[in-house]
Amino acid sequence: MDNRAIGVFDSGLGGLTTVKELRRLLPYENIVYLGDTGRVPYGTRGRETIQKYAMQDMAFLQSHNVKMIIAACGTASSAITSEMTSHLGVPFSGVVLPAAQAACASSISGRIGVIGTTATVRSGAYGRAVRGINPDARVFGSACPLFVPLVENGFIQPDNEITIKVARIYLEPIIKFETDTLILGCTHYPIIYDILNQLLDYKVTLIDPGKEVARWAHSYLISEDMLSSSQQKGGCEFFVTDAPDSFSSTADIFLGEHVDSQVTQIDLEAI
Repeated sequence: MDNRAIGVFDSGLGGLTTVKELRRLLPYENIVYLGDTGRVPYGTRGRETIQKYAMQDMAFLQSHNVKMIIAACGTASSAITSEMTSHLGVPFSGVVLPAAQAACASSISGRIGVIGTTATVRSGAYGRAVRGINPDARVFGSACPLFVPLVENGFIQPDNEITIKVARIYLEPIIKFETDTLILGCTHYPIIYDILNQLLDYKVTLIDPGKEVARWAHSYLISEDMLSSSQQKGGCEFFVTDAPDSFSSTADIFLGEHVDSQVTQIDLEAI
């Protein structure tokens, strides 16, 4: 048994979709969440900058003595290397490999699509992960940079005309590729799952990386006997790097429930 918290970080608040699934699968676990809201989005940054930010994010979570670290961010996950995580001393996972495994298990044709931020798609991380599992798979990536600001500004209704128009443009090459499985390569994207599913005519399996990495964490903690021994519902500590004023309203979108926990602003550069 291990009563330490699970550490989760994201460039913003999209990683809260992972927290939502963790709370469903592991209700007795405590969670420490870091949203680097002061430097969001990571998706427009260079690889070295993203790696620097990710190292600071992980160092912050380590300072809270967590038992596991999850990069609930497609962009960060695609830039983090094994050398960067080898020193952590705790289990680590990004969202890329769990999502790739789920996509390969789902796809019949082997034609797998990936949508994500510009940095995620440019990195080719999902493609490498998929082909590492299924060398015969064909992977097509399409950057969707407008999805993050649309989601964070609340343009998420299934009938929202603006998001539908943007999504139709972004999904056109995915449809032409005749993919049967699509990885939503940013943890913001599952919030507009219904829009994407509708535009794909409900014929494409959508893979939610946040859910997949939460399932990995669930399995890992059980197999390694690292579950919390508590029989009380776990709590969440929330940390952000920008003013937390709007955190609650935006977090409600991702968690599907009101956040009544205290939100603390921190300075990662000072760690």
